[in-house]
Amino acid sequence: MLGGTCVNLDYHPLGDTGIQLVFGTEISEETNQKIRMFAEELSDHPIDGVVEWVPAYTTLTIYYVPNKISYRLLQEKLEAINDQQHGREAASASLVYIIPTYYGDEDSDLSFVAESNGMSEEEVVNVHANKDYLIYMMGFVPGFPYLGGMPEEIATPRRVDPRAEILPGSVGIAGSQTGIYPLESPGGWQIIGRTPVKLYDPSSEEPILLESGHYLRFVSISKEEYTEIDSAIKRGEYVVQTEEKKVG
Repeated sequence: MLGGTCVNLDYHPLGDTGIQLVFGTEISEETNQKIRMFAEELSDHPIDGVVEWVPAYTTLTIYYVPNKISYRLLQEKLEAINDQQHGREAASASLVYIIPTYYGDEDSDLSFVAESNGMSEEEVVNVHANKDYLIYMMGFVPGFPYLGGMPEEIATPRRVDPRAEILPGSVGIAGSQTGIYPLESPGGWQIIGRTPVKLYDPSSEEPILLESGHYLRFVSISKEEYTEIDSAIKRGEYVVQTEEKKVG
């Protein structure tokens, strides 16, 4: 990972309670690293009046209480933080969430994805699984990860006829993106598999499993393994495995 560096940021007000920091226009792991480092500084050295911050592909949006801190003063404090980034070490180590996934099934679009790319279903699975996807940001619905790094060789257009109902845990492809539906919802992504892991559980102490700035790795499992893990999750006996991201 790169070391810290001062960035030429653009600052934009969002209504009367938000300020957006723009870290350029390039969607990349380097940009994500800079956003993570800035967010960690906010966490380590809280600014009175700041409520929360939301990282995205190239921006960091910060929400604040106007009667505690003015926009101008907040911008000055953020500019000071940016100046301090010069020479700082890289952000803290990222984790890789291991997501067991059963590929295929009678109602999946795996065969269509394979046919569209001139591949076998097994080849699609081998390309999609066992690689680390950066979680750039969370959004759309609670727990939905925006992932980067899917190989273009399995990119596939969205469905012409979107489904009215997609089950939670469904793994899909839309264009050059891949992701996981954390909730039941309509959608037009090509569904190639499903994980029993809950990405969003409102009854949990930590409702959202994933976190931006970390990575996700799909691991292919059998239908029997899916059933076993699903049962363990329902009994509260399954813990999602993680490992530290190796650099270099």
